[in-house]
Amino acid sequence: MVFPLVVDAHTLEAHLDHPNLRIIDLTSPANYQESHLPGAVFLDYALIVQHRPPVMGLMPDLAHLERLFSQLGIGPDTHVIAYDNEGGGKAARLLWTLDATGHTRYSLLNGGLHTWLAEQRRLEQHVPKVAPVHYRAHWHLEVIADRAFIQKNLHNPEVTFVDTRTPDEFHGRQVRAARGGHIPGAVNIEWTEAMNRAKHLQLKPALDLTRIYTAQGVTLEKDVVLYCHSHHRSAFSFIVLKSLGYQRVRGYPGAWSDWGNQSDTPVVV
Repeated sequence: MVFPLVVDAHTLEAHLDHPNLRIIDLTSPANYQESHLPGAVFLDYALIVQHRPPVMGLMPDLAHLERLFSQLGIGPDTHVIAYDNEGGGKAARLLWTLDATGHTRYSLLNGGLHTWLAEQRRLEQHVPKVAPVHYRAHWHLEVIADRAFIQKNLHNPEVTFVDTRTPDEFHGRQVRAARGGHIPGAVNIEWTEAMNRAKHLQLKPALDLTRIYTAQGVTLEKDVVLYCHSHHRSAFSFIVLKSLGYQRVRGYPGAWSDWGNQSDTPVVV
């Protein structure tokens, strides 16, 4: 069984006993304790991000992530499936972090806990014991954008910037940093545009998603840089684009909390 990048609840439930599978729950301690997917282990989202106020959502150092993923039992052959109960942002940030540290065997549970509950699939309270392994981490820079990369490519026609925040944040009507607005040239595609609320936050059909992005000039042949306020919402969009066949996609850790709190970065309102 080879799991797709976005796996549906039916497929996952049918393969819960698959060897080398690690299901990771990024809901909350209380939610996990009450019930969780069979075999799932809990991960506190705070452990995969680093905050240096006012900048949020930075990458922890490589040694920390290596220790963390080792404790979660993620080896080179482990396939990680992540879920949360808030639409997929936290789960997707974990998957992007795995990719950024060299591990590409991963999937997002389509619709997360919302869909699993709506379809009345199996839950349990048992907390599994995880045998630690040695996770070998290395930076996979092809999926990471930083402020320097963005400044270097602001006028590069081969690079597209996608702001996944709300229109109010994008246009500077809601200001959450020293300055409001957006990166010059960025297009605004709010992360929730990819979700079908009538189907428990599952992804919209691939054809509909492709139309949403290509209508804004986000095409397969370009490099795409995604950002939100801290690279939480935009991590979800990273998985969406990868599922549509986009190969050159980067996330910006720190995101607007980094860019908008600098005094010398260009801003458009």
